[in-house]
Amino acid sequence: MLRSMFSAVSGLRAHQTMMDVTGNNIANVNTSGYKGSRTTFQETLAQATRGGTAGVAGDDGQGGVNGIQLGLGSQVAATDMVFTQGASQTTGRSTDVAIQGEGFFLVDSGGEQRYTRAGAFSFDNQGQLVGPGGERVQGWLHEGAAGDDLDVSYDEADVDDIVVDLEAYTDVSIGNDGTITGRAEDGELHDLGALALARFPNNGDLVREGNGLFSPGPNAGDVIIDGAGEDGLGTLQSGTLEMSNVDLAQEFTNLILSQRGFQANSRSITTSDELLQELVNLKR
Repeated sequence: MLRSMFSAVSGLRAHQTMMDVTGNNIANVNTSGYKGSRTTFQETLAQATRGGTAGVAGDDGQGGVNGIQLGLGSQVAATDMVFTQGASQTTGRSTDVAIQGEGFFLVDSGGEQRYTRAGAFSFDNQGQLVGPGGERVQGWLHEGAAGDDLDVSYDEADVDDIVVDLEAYTDVSIGNDGTITGRAEDGELHDLGALALARFPNNGDLVREGNGLFSPGPNAGDVIIDGAGEDGLGTLQSGTLEMSNVDLAQEFTNLILSQRGFQANSRSITTSDELLQELVNLKR
């Protein structure tokens, strides 16, 4: 069979993957904290039909000859996540918070530590700060006297669930520095805790777990946990949510590219089929 037919089949598969990635990006254009992905291709193995030879100097010598290689198609090299900053949407909710810069929120999902950029948090009936799927938000708990400016050393080992006594405190909110405050019965504001943020040396190997959650892959590196604005971590913006970083103009362009690439490879298959038909017709 013709090499062109098999090369074109590999091109169909690669462009179908590109379409899948693009379609998922568009589907999540309004998903809070979503990070889009991009598709990159690479050439598959090439078949050498003739080796090259070096030239030989002298009157009896012969010039060098380049080898001949025939490509055998393409394949997907990677589907990389793009961790650019998404736009901020003002919500006015005191427990919504967006990360400006590097980092992820820590949450406990079914006993497993996960990471997310989606900061649509709220308190449940037990006073636990949770995400949309019931994930328990992690941080540090402390209670200072009214008006105290606490100098808290954020130790990674002390990270725990954020739990607030909602019978003792009202107007609980999250500040731009990640500090959680609540108003006591006497009307004074108290510092109740702070959100923890995490970052990785290589975000590219984070694994999507669904529901906007990530877990680290083997190449992500060791997690670094600290407070907002510390150790290379971003700052926080309360009362807002980070929206998807999907660029619709780019995604619609990618739709056209993937469609035309798929179409061109399909045409290669039909053309190869016509060549085979001509070969078959030699015997009448």
